[in-house]
Parts: sequence; structure tokens; C-alpha cells
Amino acid sequence: MQLSEQEIIRREKLTRLREMGINPYPAALYPVDATAESIKVHYEEGKKVIVSGRLMSRRIQGKASFAELQDSSGRIQVYFNRDEICPGEDKNHYNEVYKKLLDIGDIIGVEGELFTTQVGEKTIMVKGFSLLSKSLRPLPLPKKDAEGNTYDEFNDPELRYRQRYVDLVVNPKVKETFIKRTKITNSIREFYNERGYLEVETPILQPIPGGAAARPFLTHHNALNIPLYLRIANELYLKRLIVGGFDGVYEFSKDFRNEGMDRTHNPEFTVMELYVAYKDYNWMMETTEQLLEKVALDANGTSKVTVGENDIEFKAPYARVPILEAIKIHTGIDVAGMGEDELRETAKNLGLEVDETMGVGKLIDEIFGEKCEHHYVQPTFIIDYPKEMSPLTKEHRTNPALTERFELMVNGKELANAYSELNDPIDQRERFEEQLKLSEKGDDEAMFIDQDFLRALEYGMPPTSGIGIGIDRLVMLLTNNSSIQEVLFFPQMRPEKKAVELSEEAKQVLDSLKKVEMLPLADLKEQSGLSNKKWDKSIKELTKNNLAKVEKNEEGLFVKLG
Repeated sequence: MQLSEQEIIRREKLTRLREMGINPYPAALYPVDATAESIKVHYEEGKKVIVSGRLMSRRIQGKASFAELQDSSGRIQVYFNRDEICPGEDKNHYNEVYKKLLDIGDIIGVEGELFTTQVGEKTIMVKGFSLLSKSLRPLPLPKKDAEGNTYDEFNDPELRYRQRYVDLVVNPKVKETFIKRTKITNSIREFYNERGYLEVETPILQPIPGGAAARPFLTHHNALNIPLYLRIANELYLKRLIVGGFDGVYEFSKDFRNEGMDRTHNPEFTVMELYVAYKDYNWMMETTEQLLEKVALDANGTSKVTVGENDIEFKAPYARVPILEAIKIHTGIDVAGMGEDELRETAKNLGLEVDETMGVGKLIDEIFGEKCEHHYVQPTFIIDYPKEMSPLTKEHRTNPALTERFELMVNGKELANAYSELNDPIDQRERFEEQLKLSEKGDDEAMFIDQDFLRALEYGMPPTSGIGIGIDRLVMLLTNNSSIQEVLFFPQMRPEKKAVELSEEAKQVLDSLKKVEMLPLADLKEQSGLSNKKWDKSIKELTKNNLAKVEKNEEGLFVKLG
């Protein structure tokens, strides 16, 4: 393992602490009785407190020092005085341990008394301190110059997502996002629990990946010697519970879809699904309006939230627009009644990429998604989807070509999907068989036929309405984050590239290139100031490790970042 100079020094300090008989990772309970926040809220001059946290800054001035401790609630100033900590002749605990062997990032516990400095800062006068955990890597803390400019901030997205534990320590606003996420899920639970609905759990490993049109992850169970799938949705299991006699059930479900990753999609995501007997999609729209207005108020204290440049109002009621009408409004084309071939031709004429595996449902979905969806910034129910798009949805009571389904669009993206649930087992079997035909045509997202679910329907399921709400997207909206990675503690990442060891000359050339991304080869060589031999070696080193590319165009040879 290649260690930096600072890491080597910290390990040397670790050894020295152990030689002094100090355990840098003690096992005993540390009797914390206050936090940074509680001290400030309930401040009492002279009060004795015991706190713990991470050492985030310090200013040593001989035998005295001001420092900052950061705990789960925030930061508090602490004052170290050599004679307070070491009242006897032996001053080693201050002179050696505190001044020389502690580092920024170490976790310590302090006992002391509260006082207020001359500038009004609430502070702990330290009477004693203990090392609770020695940090062996330096924190990437931002620095400020005399003019107040900030440098070296830990803001590279890939590093932040990959090392979320560091991100949470050095970027306090990140922590606020995840605290708000918990407030949002608690608010939803409170809303449903007050109405008597039961929170349940259903299987993640499933023999058939049902309840949605998506590509699943496949695994194998060795003991049973059968294939199993990570669930793409929990819908069919929750409906089995409605068959079994529950009037209302909901679940916060971790779902998995083996598909692309981008700013709004992660292969593992959270959905809240609710199913209530004796209700329909009209009732569900009204209930969803009430829910989201409450959640916005609980999370932010207002029903209006700012998302990017848009102010979004979650106060009920929300507009309702039939999907075929939406397509007509935004494309000028009436697709109602079009067959598969005509829809495919229409999609091509609109400049969309389509193929022969796509049936009527997918073609309409593609047209709406590309040409209409982004127009719906304020919460809008897109309703009454064609039957081909909704294999689990009850036929519309006034138009047999449509279904009683809605999707809630907010800020140009789908937030929720809901139905009057199909409970006719014969109709459901026919819909599944239509999906099977799509699968045979090559649609790898078409639904499987779940024979056990059909058997459950044959015992009788009451009229039911169900909804799925994307929790990650809801949190994005209510915390003004444009990327799903910002609201997941540990988003899926590509494999980490192994660190490349470069010569000092190659590092010098790479640093010059990073400033401009692309430069004429002759100019870069001149900037480097290297001899021909060292230049050739450096550029070969960078291109071999895919850190730089040499390209030729009409103007000559250029070097750009790899």
C-alpha cells in the first residue's frame, strides 16, 4: 500500500501514542452528556459537560489553544490551557499528546466547564481530554485565504459519492439532505398510519419479477437450485395481501432494475407502494394531493418548493390531463385509435428512435416521454392510459380502449404511478399473454406471467386502488437536488480505477494539461521545460495510462486529456 507523507507521519504518531501507554482506539464507554447543539440551546455559564467529536481546527499559541469539535449536531469551540489540563509538574499530556500527537480529524472526548469568550463565543474550558479514535488519513478540508476566497473544497462528485463518509464530515449541507429524507419518509408513514393502513414487508428475492415492465437482475439459489430475481416491484405481493383480507397495506420497497444509470436513475432505488381496498384512481388522486401537501409542509414548512429555476406548488388540487390529449397538445397529432404500424411511423416522423420490438404501449410511452413529459413542471396527473400501456390496470368505465391509470408528473419527471387495479382474473390472464407475445418479439422488459398471482385473483380481490411513489425523486424535489446520487447515501458507482503511479515529470505535464484540457503538442512541450528524452518518456507514460491522447488535425498535433 502506497502511503502519502502525511499518512506515514500519522502512523508514526500512532506508534508513539502506544509507546506512551495510550490506546488510540479504546473500548470503554465514553460518558457523553451533551452535544454542540444542546450546549448552545441550553447554555449555562460554568456548567460541567462531557462531549465528544472530531477535531476540525485548532490554533495553538504556546500553552493555550482554541479548537473546534464537530459532533452529530454541529460544532462547538473548545479551549485548551496547559495548566488546566496538567495542573501538576508533568505537562506531557498537553505538550506531547495534544500539541504533537493529535491531528485534525482525530475523534476525542473532552470534559470541561462552559464559559463565554470576550467576543461572545460559547466555549468549553477543557479540564481533561481522551483520544477515542486516531485518524490515519487527513481530511480534505477547505482552506480560506486572507481575502476570504475558499480553496481545496471537497466537491468532486465522484469522490463525494464514493467516499460519502468523508463528504458527510466536511460538507454539512449533505447531512441536512439525508436528515430531510428521513423526515419525508416519516411524514408519509404518519399519513398512512393515521388512516389505519398497515406497513408490511414482501420478498426481495422473487421467482418471477412481476409488477412492472423492466429488466431484472438474475441470481441463483444454490440450496433450491432455482433461478431467482431481485424484485423490480412489490405490487403483486401487496395485492395478494388485499386478497387475503387486509383493507390497506403499504411498503417502502427497495427495488432493482438492471438498466442504465443517469442523474435520475440508480439500479437500486426506493419506492413506496400503497394498496387500499374499495377505492379507485379518482380517490387515489385526491389522497395523493393531500399526502404530498403534508409532506412538503413537514419537510420544508411550506407547500411551495424551489427546484432549480422553478417554484413548484404542492398545494392541492393538481391539474388532470388525459395522456392522448397531452400528446395532441404538444405534437399536434391525434394518436387515438392508431395501430402499431401507424404509431411507429408517427414516432419516426417525430424524430424518435423506435424498433420492431416496440408495441403500441411502448410507442405511445416513447412519444409522450420525449415530446410531452418535460412540459409538466407543476404537479399534474396524466390520466387514462391506453390498455396496451397498462397490463395491470382496470379498463376505463367509459372507454374500453383506455384504463383507469394516472402518472403524477412534477418538474418534467414521473413521480408516481397509480391505477384502479385490475381484479378480473380472466382479463388479467389475457393481458399477461399479450405481454408474453411482446417478450417473444424481443422486448426484454415485457412482464412475465405470474401464475400464482392469477390464482390469487381467482379467489377474489375487492375493487382496489394502488400507487407507487418514487421516494428518491420525491426527496430530490423537496431538497432541490438535480441528481439522484445526491439523495442516496451510497449510489452505485463504476469500479474504482487503480491509482496510477507517475513520475514527477509526467505529473508536471499532466498538471499543465488539466488547466486547459487540450494544447498543441509543441506548446505543451515548451511549457514543461523538459529535455527531449524526459519529454518523450513523460508523454508515453501519460498515453499508456490513458491519461492523455495525442491527436492530429488540420492544424497539427494536439495533446488532450484522456
